[in-house]
Amino acid sequence: MNILILGSGGREHTFAYKIAQSLKCKKLYVAPGNAGTSEIAENLEVNPIDFAAVANTALEKDINMIVVGPEDPLVKGIVDYFKKDERLKDIQIIGPSGRGALLEGSKERAKEFMAMYDIPTAAYESFSFESLGAGKKFLETLKPPYVLKADGLAAGKGVLIIDDLEEAKKELENMLSGKFGAASKKVVIEEFLDGIELSVFVLTDGKNYKILPTAKDYKRIGEGDTGLNTGGMGAVSPVPFADADFMNKIEERIVKPTVIGLKEEAIDYKGFIFIGLIKVNGEPYVIEYNVRMGDPETEVVLPRIKTDLVDLLEKTWESKLDEIELEVDKRAATTVMLVSGGYPESYEKGKTISGLKEIDNSIVFHAGTKLKDGNIVTSGGRVIALTSFGENYKEALKKSYQSAEKLQFDKMYFRKDIGFDLS
Repeated sequence: MNILILGSGGREHTFAYKIAQSLKCKKLYVAPGNAGTSEIAENLEVNPIDFAAVANTALEKDINMIVVGPEDPLVKGIVDYFKKDERLKDIQIIGPSGRGALLEGSKERAKEFMAMYDIPTAAYESFSFESLGAGKKFLETLKPPYVLKADGLAAGKGVLIIDDLEEAKKELENMLSGKFGAASKKVVIEEFLDGIELSVFVLTDGKNYKILPTAKDYKRIGEGDTGLNTGGMGAVSPVPFADADFMNKIEERIVKPTVIGLKEEAIDYKGFIFIGLIKVNGEPYVIEYNVRMGDPETEVVLPRIKTDLVDLLEKTWESKLDEIELEVDKRAATTVMLVSGGYPESYEKGKTISGLKEIDNSIVFHAGTKLKDGNIVTSGGRVIALTSFGENYKEALKKSYQSAEKLQFDKMYFRKDIGFDLS
């Protein structure tokens, strides 16, 4: 079949890497892709949120399956767009409907869904500018630190964790006054949960599901989890502290009720659910839902899946996910992200990357790269993810760091302590 992947980052390169291995994949396209995807697929200059352009491309290239990488097209309703068009409705598009995508598109909606299906999460209330006073009073009932979340999509920047009550009140007002644009017209305030975080990924056809390998990512730019939040500086899979007993709690208390909720509300959901979790005194709580795979977690989760990914996605579309076995590589996988100097704030682009051909012990996934005058150059904040296998995460990390030393571009930076909190 002809397959189109929407997106341009490390997540999409990883999807391309796995899908290209399938005997079912006849021709692979990525829109818009990057320098890495161009080596295994044909890149197309198509904007994933220009649905008409995506549709025309799908018809022109005789596309049979579309894998939607980022959240934006899903929240904006690309699945509904395809289902409503007689010419497009038979294309297997992997992702939830607009209603399903609200689990990520609205923090308030996600919290209401969790409450409805008794899914453990932090206590919360949501506020608009009209209820600013009530929001400030609610903050007074909580213990620090205070967690403020923009209700809508804010490109990973809409969550503030603040120690001082007066500062929290001021930031609440700033958010409701437009600090994050339309995303913070509503703000969810919730209690702070103290524990260790992990990510659980589920592939569901709306009634059946497969729990994919667990992962833990590292969001802060600085070592020891300090400094500003980023899109992710590295990841480890599996998560050592997620033992069989803990995973059973996650499945029974979180995964099953989530899928039951989708089914009971007749939500068309054929795709991935990323469940951001925190382990508090041995118990799992949901921090958030995302309606697609995470990045950089995809770079450690998908390489560990031994089952043909196209087979898995096809069964998802057919609502027959129960008919296929999920086989997972028992080895650990780690990824280390190489980023541009200055990221996640201002940074320069167009820096030539050297040493890529010297990497022989890791898989190179491109995140922010492009081809220019025959060279591969930087085009984003997160540039390259280096994924390695090992008998344990420490052995895998050693390989990723050895590979990182072989690469160079101006002002290149990476964290040297991924997995620091796992030993």
